Amino acid sequence: MMKTPKHHWSRAGEAGTVLGMRFLLLMYNVFGRPGFSVILFPVMCYYYLIQGDARRASAEYLQQIRPLLPPEQASTLTPFKHFMAFGEALLDKFIVWMGKIRREDVTFATPDLFAQLESHQQGGLIIISHLGNSEVCNALAHQAEGIRLTVLVHTHHAAKFNSILKTINSSATIELLQVNDMSPVTAMMLAERVNNGEYVVIAGDRTPVSHGGRVCRVDFLGRQADLPQGAFILASLLRCPVYLLFCLKQKGQYYLYLELFAEQLKFSRKERNQALEKVIRQYAVRLEHYCLKAPLQWFNFYPFWNTRA
Repeated sequence: MMKTPKHHWSRAGEAGTVLGMRFLLLMYNVFGRPGFSVILFPVMCYYYLIQGDARRASAEYLQQIRPLLPPEQASTLTPFKHFMAFGEALLDKFIVWMGKIRREDVTFATPDLFAQLESHQQGGLIIISHLGNSEVCNALAHQAEGIRLTVLVHTHHAAKFNSILKTINSSATIELLQVNDMSPVTAMMLAERVNNGEYVVIAGDRTPVSHGGRVCRVDFLGRQADLPQGAFILASLLRCPVYLLFCLKQKGQYYLYLELFAEQLKFSRKERNQALEKVIRQYAVRLEHYCLKAPLQWFNFYPFWNTRA
């Protein structure tokens, strides 16, 4: 079995405990968001002090994105604000699964495409990222008739968080499927679901869990970074429409952005590597576009540009 690199994202432990997260959730239930924000401040101060690797990764990311932003905005970005934004997003994950963020509370920036998703007979592949709050998208699917999701995850990494979600909403029926390596059997199963009108959801911005996994090195925020090939190889196997989905909090409200990335991805055996690199460069451009919309909502607290070190 291949080993995972020491500083790989999947080795990052879940900061905190179930008890700590339950405490924050209790504060929200008793005091509402204002009370939660008061408690969140010392909690994030604590994690900011003890999570040195995450703090340095945040500083590296902000250093990359500042030159691309207006100076007045760039000067306000700090790693601590980045941590606080993550804490607020964590609360929103709980709130949406509790059913307190409804469809009418969310702005669908591309309503026509979302309507197509709900009415389309064929399914597809939805590529998400660790920018913004994809949990809002997943939970809203429970409130939409006719949309069924299979979310490909590294579930062990989020075991504590998943255990709390089950206590918050035991009716959460979106299937979370742990996939470290894509076997032919898994690919066939996913293809069958897509043919039945379901949607497969996969993150497109984190390198494979197993060391030596397939990546392309492309320009991202002005510097070369490894982005995984997995989502795009899967798309070519499923032969289905490919969408990009981003959920950003702007001016206190969530905005959902859905883009049709490709009607279908096809790679010839001869030119597969070059075609994959071109497609992943295109994905990096779109990911960068949305990072610039909400720079403090990029929640990749690991050395993103140093994955080969």
